[in-house]
Amino acid sequence: QVQLAESGGGLVQAGGSLRLSCAASAASLSCYGLGWFRQAPGKEREFVAAITRSGDNSYIADSAKGRFTITNANAKNGVALQMNRLKSEDTAAYYCACRLSALSTDTLLKYDYYYNYWGQGTQVTVSS
Repeated sequence: QVQLAESGGGLVQAGGSLRLSCAASAASLSCYGLGWFRQAPGKEREFVAAITRSGDNSYIADSAKGRFTITNANAKNGVALQMNRLKSEDTAAYYCACRLSALSTDTLLKYDYYYNYWGQGTQVTVSS
């Protein structure tokens, strides 16, 4: 059983930064890939970033390119999301997810359907 817990959310002014962390239980060593997704009120959940455990491949949503960075946090068996130059449209609940096994192509880590476990989320609110 993989347990995921997000932290680092909060209220920040537009242009500011936040660093989200996803801490996982030791079983997360079996995660093939880890991803971040977000969901704003009244909207569908959307992809933000993903990375393979090996670090060989990582992906960032177009809306976040140049502002967000995803890294493995191997010491904590998890993943981190550094968010810079935040905008009001980044306001959402952010969720960490774990994919247990390899995929036919790592680009499928962009789709929430392929994840096996999810954290409970951390709220990010960006004030304009």
